[in-house]
Amino acid sequence: MHIQVIKINGNFPGPLINATTNDFVHVNVFNNLDEPLLFTWNGIQQRLNSWQDGVSGTNCPIEPGTNWTYVFQTKDQIGSFTYFPSINFQKAGGGFGPIRVNNRNVILVPFPKPEDEFDLLIGDWIQNSYQNVRELLRQEWRSSFWPGVMLMNGKGPYGSSNSIPYESFTVTKGKTYRFRISNVGSAFSFNFAIQNHNLVLVETEGSYTNQIVLDSLDVHVGQSYSVLVTADQDEADYYMVAAPKLYDTSADFLVAKGILHYANSVSTVRGPVPMGPDPFDIDFSINQAKSIRWNMTAGAARPNPQGTFNVTNVTLSNTFILHGSNGVINGVPNYVVNNVSYLTPSTPLKLADHFRNGSGFYQLDKFPVHSVNDVASYGISVVTGVHKGWLEIVFKNDLEDEMDSWHLDGFGFYVVGFGEGEWTPESRNTYNVYDPVVRSTVQVYPGRWSAVYVYLDNPGMWNLRSQNLVRWYMGQQLYIRVHNLDPNPAKERPPPQNLILCG
Repeated sequence: MHIQVIKINGNFPGPLINATTNDFVHVNVFNNLDEPLLFTWNGIQQRLNSWQDGVSGTNCPIEPGTNWTYVFQTKDQIGSFTYFPSINFQKAGGGFGPIRVNNRNVILVPFPKPEDEFDLLIGDWIQNSYQNVRELLRQEWRSSFWPGVMLMNGKGPYGSSNSIPYESFTVTKGKTYRFRISNVGSAFSFNFAIQNHNLVLVETEGSYTNQIVLDSLDVHVGQSYSVLVTADQDEADYYMVAAPKLYDTSADFLVAKGILHYANSVSTVRGPVPMGPDPFDIDFSINQAKSIRWNMTAGAARPNPQGTFNVTNVTLSNTFILHGSNGVINGVPNYVVNNVSYLTPSTPLKLADHFRNGSGFYQLDKFPVHSVNDVASYGISVVTGVHKGWLEIVFKNDLEDEMDSWHLDGFGFYVVGFGEGEWTPESRNTYNVYDPVVRSTVQVYPGRWSAVYVYLDNPGMWNLRSQNLVRWYMGQQLYIRVHNLDPNPAKERPPPQNLILCG
């Protein structure tokens, strides 16, 4: 079968964007595909500048045979992120790559400088063209969408007859390395491990974490982590393994395998492939998630400690309770939030706001943020976020057999709680408000809820979406409109001079 792969500058995955805090990044995208294209910068907050966010609600697409230049600043950020296509289900065909935002030299990093850094993009891969799957999804739910393999940096598993080459990293005994691991897949969470080596967790999506030593790490769709790995074993080759969660991993073809190669090694890998925890052990995953906490004393992009900003005593301006599920509308399968499936308008919401104040394009706050509609329907879901207010979002995964993860553009949110059953206001008694980690993508376990706090200090039109590609493409998303009445450009950037118009 011929499967189309979206390459960037001839490479799959695409090239590293290697930036430093406060850099201005210029990315000139030439669309050589036969259909419109947009890129989004997953976790880059686009401070005061949602014009550069690269999703359907903020930007007109880059048409085939044309080019467009994104210009954005990595304002007050550090950390590990990714970029990928945001429309037309194209992420399932590739087009993704890594982003590093390095600390300025004047900021102390809370660990010694590693010998080297490696970007490791891991994800499930559909062995069918994304265009074919895109059409089939409207007809037969998930049966047309089933990953056939897990890739490491675009390469198949070690030992497979179909995968030459496989991914390999060379290390020197006694040295420590930083691995920036991202889940760029479409559906599967995975558990990552390196045979006989510990992982020291140090960072996730722009936050330094308390440094904990792990045998393995769960990484959910859309998430990024940094771990330190010390080459402290005998000089040999060792498996790197990413095994899907909630899936029978005896189906070996869906276990990604690469090699950690010691420079003086003369032997191939030995012993069984490390299998990690039971892939159906939800409690293991939740307990690990709860152990990932903010490093309160380290500085990140700024010299003052991360813990200067905390949520121990915040006053909430609003609470959204969002149920992710599926529903049939006019005989067509969709994914829904509170029984509303997002309908993408021909004019991006941000342009409609700028030129017409949104009138005639969408109805602000029609979407139900506290309840589930009785009947599934389509809607252009845009809700008000109170500027400089604290918003609580409770994500509920109503499906009992699949993981979900949610992402908010424009912000980092504080992951304060995980729970089962229905969320109630009393659930707040279980929250960690002392040192919750700040990130932009949070996992939601089957039949359970996850809760976050977010401070809405970034005016703009911001996408809130499932990172599960099928869910996102089929309607599990909405937009939060954070509006500042002050027209001063210091409050929010005007549209760029090269703004594309459409609709």
